[in-house]
Amino acid sequence: MLSYLIRRILYAIPMLLLVSFFSFIVINLPPGDYLTTVQQQLQSQAGMSRDQAVAMAERMRARYGLDQPFVLQYANWIGGIVTRGDFGYSFQHNRPVSEVIWVRLGWTLLIAGLCHAVSVIIGVLIGIFSATHKYSIGDNIATVFAFLGLSIPNFFFALVLMYLLAFHAGVHVGGLFSPEYVLAPWGWDKFVDLLKHLWVPVVVVGLAGTAQNMRIMRGNLMDVLNRQYVETARAKGLSERKVIYKHAVRNAIQPVIMYMGMALPFLIQGEIIASIILNLPTTGPSFYYALVNQDMYLAGSFLMMIAVVLVAGNLLADFALAWLDPRVRYD
Repeated sequence: MLSYLIRRILYAIPMLLLVSFFSFIVINLPPGDYLTTVQQQLQSQAGMSRDQAVAMAERMRARYGLDQPFVLQYANWIGGIVTRGDFGYSFQHNRPVSEVIWVRLGWTLLIAGLCHAVSVIIGVLIGIFSATHKYSIGDNIATVFAFLGLSIPNFFFALVLMYLLAFHAGVHVGGLFSPEYVLAPWGWDKFVDLLKHLWVPVVVVGLAGTAQNMRIMRGNLMDVLNRQYVETARAKGLSERKVIYKHAVRNAIQPVIMYMGMALPFLIQGEIIASIILNLPTTGPSFYYALVNQDMYLAGSFLMMIAVVLVAGNLLADFALAWLDPRVRYD
């Protein structure tokens, strides 16, 4: 297992370098850059002439190295990440990229972790119930729930939920705190207020994952329950509960575990549109605005972070799969 872990990490290094290089290419494909927008603002809002605005923009390009060849820009950026942990400078936020990311990463991990836990636990439990009570009323209700969860876009669900809470329940929605607690120091009242707001993004972002896990678990468990080794376990006199949870579920849950490694990056990026609608201080909206404003170092750093999370998530999923299924070997 240790040799497998070392090999996967060594394989991941060149793959992440390729991802960073092609991401840097894609980000730089649109004509112009962030300073092109600054130049236009200097002309329209600051009253500068075209020559003055161009001269100032060129000085800023020289200061941040944007006048250098593409390959040299990439080398400086990736070299700063590897040697100093320097992700570059965010022109939009006027501060280092690392500060922009770390401020939002904590809330992102909290919401993503809760969404991941809720979608897996609730989805698997509903899937087990549906598979063991197939075609019952409860199974039909769960199937309709899964259909709606996979069909409704999360941003539309966020809008409907905000409307119902704001206009029919009189509850403040949007953000993670009420206005009076945004700048307040941490205390018990602020923590309770956070809990009152936190469930909304968890439900909105985690709905589709819950529905998908439920469908995967239901289909796989129904297939596993018809296998010969399950019939043999029943014939030996084992209780139905032990047959289901010790033998059937352990094999049926494997696709869910493999999917978890792929789902984590999408949760980390925060379901961008839903996060914008709910006004969440996560990495998703920052990533979107970085792409729109051509804030290349910030957007590239977000793509790198998503790639790292994807590699790490798949590695953790492989280890979890080997722990659950003794037939899996990585020697």
